[in-house]
Amino acid sequence: MRFLKSIIAAILLLVTASAFAQEKGVDMDMKAYIFGHVGDSYEWHITAIGGRPVSIPLPVIVHSRTTGWHCFLSNKLEEGEYEGFHISETSGKIVETAPDGTEVRPFDMSITKNVLGLMFGSLLLVVLVLWAAGWYKKHDGMKEAPTGVPGLVEMLVTMITNDVIKDAVGKDYEKFAPYLLTAFFFILFNNILGIVPFFPGGANVTGNIAITMVLALCTFLAVNLFGNKHYYKDIFWPDVPIFLKAPAPIMPIIEIIGLFTKPFSLMVRLFANMLAGHIMILCAVAVIFLTVKMGPLINGSLGVIAVFFGIFLDCLEFLVAFIQAYVFTMLSSVFIGLAHQEPETE
Repeated sequence: MRFLKSIIAAILLLVTASAFAQEKGVDMDMKAYIFGHVGDSYEWHITAIGGRPVSIPLPVIVHSRTTGWHCFLSNKLEEGEYEGFHISETSGKIVETAPDGTEVRPFDMSITKNVLGLMFGSLLLVVLVLWAAGWYKKHDGMKEAPTGVPGLVEMLVTMITNDVIKDAVGKDYEKFAPYLLTAFFFILFNNILGIVPFFPGGANVTGNIAITMVLALCTFLAVNLFGNKHYYKDIFWPDVPIFLKAPAPIMPIIEIIGLFTKPFSLMVRLFANMLAGHIMILCAVAVIFLTVKMGPLINGSLGVIAVFFGIFLDCLEFLVAFIQAYVFTMLSSVFIGLAHQEPETE
């Protein structure tokens, strides 16, 4: 309930401030508005007061091929170039100007908005898990049921382990349960934080394809590094008519392609669903901005509809946050289980 109230208050505050800015004659750039929220940046924008943005500058850590390492706060780049670096207008990334006038990307290890959001989500995950573990150190779980955060963590762990991992993976499920549970909670926490419209929420971590790619790569390694002999036999010499695997290895090629399409689907599914959800919410709120110049009657009517529709989408995204974490864990468990199937015996 408090979460929903926070969402409502934040949206109403955003609507009021944005409408005021529009009345002052500030035109809205939809592209900059949407991609400025869902994209990564070298600062964490909080709000705007009196038309001036309030942001948290983040550390910039780059290595130039000519001048070596540089470390400074991103607000140094607000006035343009600093220590030979500037933010490219095309890519939005930090670049340096080469002697021939071209823009060159340095080796960039900066703490961007998504990186800081990733760190915060990971820290929250560790804190909640240790909180639950601390409860079990002080209480006998066989005689007393946990409540609060430990009870919520136990409920989710039990549900995912018994209903998803155990059934999909099979007898070796305990070997893969730590990774699969970590993936579930990591995705769930970052999904929820991504739809919270105020600091430290709002970072589009799971809507960043680099993050989902790493998660899919972890599942790919868990599947293929620990697959049994029967799994690899079905890939390179499946039980199909001989003309489908020799002399032209048609089925083995299809199976090898399938090794990569499975993690690719995991990557794209999570990325696309979370990014689309964020954009839908932003578009709903943008209706208020875009109708300001149409008069108070149209703007007020559509504004009320947009606010309630935005709240509805936020609640829907809260459900999607859980569903996407559940689906990623379920499909990863299924893929791992398929890699540990035993040959059928007559």
